[in-house]
Amino acid sequence: MSAHGWTGAAPILKVRDLTASLAYYVDALGFHVDWRMGEIACVRREETCLLLCTGDQTAGPTWVWIGVGDAAALHEPLMASGAIVRHAPTNYEWGMELQVADPDGNVLRLGSSPRAGEPFGEWLDAGGRRWKQDADGKWAPVTGDAS
Repeated sequence: MSAHGWTGAAPILKVRDLTASLAYYVDALGFHVDWRMGEIACVRREETCLLLCTGDQTAGPTWVWIGVGDAAALHEPLMASGAIVRHAPTNYEWGMELQVADPDGNVLRLGSSPRAGEPFGEWLDAGGRRWKQDADGKWAPVTGDAS
């Protein structure tokens, strides 16, 4: 524990059906149920803890960035398990990222270190619109994007 007592964070994600959401997080994303109490439950995968809640503790959908060892290596296993892959692994200045959604539209941004020497890719925003960096590093919508 740090000198000030901070030990971690547990984002609270709004879900419509707690039982269905727990099944998705366990079966498709590889979490396990830590505990369940009424309208809220905790799922955990290694050191990552998320709270799923049908009550009024949060407004959804929510985006959460989660650090992982290798985001690109998670792509195929998550696809095979039925996860909703929203955006394939993509290299950015800040890291290699894979976007996975849950049935309620919450997005888990699974991120690892950027890959040196690989180009940076397009970003997919909350509305489904694609963005790309220009030569000056400024982000702009992709022209002709049908999203």
